[in-house]
Amino acid sequence: MSTPEPRAADSTRDPAGPWSGGVDHRLREDVLRLLDTAQDGVLPIVQLGHPVLRRPALPYTGQLGDALPLLLEVMRSTMVAAPGVGLAAPQIGLGLRIAVLHDPGFPAGYEEAAAERERAPLPHRTLVNPRYEGVPTPGAVRDDGSRRGVERRSFAEGCLSFAGYQGVVARFRSVRLVAQDEHGADVDEIVTGWSARIVQHETDHLDGVVYVDRVETRSLMTNDNAARLWGGVPTGQVGELLGFHVE
Repeated sequence: MSTPEPRAADSTRDPAGPWSGGVDHRLREDVLRLLDTAQDGVLPIVQLGHPVLRRPALPYTGQLGDALPLLLEVMRSTMVAAPGVGLAAPQIGLGLRIAVLHDPGFPAGYEEAAAERERAPLPHRTLVNPRYEGVPTPGAVRDDGSRRGVERRSFAEGCLSFAGYQGVVARFRSVRLVAQDEHGADVDEIVTGWSARIVQHETDHLDGVVYVDRVETRSLMTNDNAARLWGGVPTGQVGELLGFHVE
């Protein structure tokens, strides 16, 4: 089956709930056929090199109607099975501005790593039409008591669409997230730490940006080598040894 592509206009639209547009019946049927190919509720994840990962996704305006919950269910199942902590619609071949997130956090015994990364469990959530901007972290102050400005933190991350590899990316420590949820309700909040990193990574996908576009290239490595050679080594020390910048 060809990759289902959203259409900018369609004469067969009907009003669709809280969204400003309407149902694109042809796209809805394409998506339903795609979902029918899922094995045990899981779809293949598109890999780097596919053009859908490089095209900015279209805003979601209600095109899928009552098929949206079905899509979100399969996206969540696909993300968890991978396993991953986020999945954007282009990663299953659908160019709409929709992403799902969920992070169970580090297991017991990794409290130091969790604290360093400010990684707390993130419940399942859906982002529709998200955008972000870097902001100062609430309550963050310098040694002299002055408020910190916008900060970036460097940590390794991976991508389900570039399987088997990871690399260090400097991202905003805190972002202002503006989006909608799966019901069309407005979202406007400050997100900090690892959850902010996930928001940035998945929103980038919706703009045709993959993490390797932002990565410190000398930090790229296989997941096997990351675990075998660098497990437990601080990011700054890895940067010194491999010759890449760390913020």
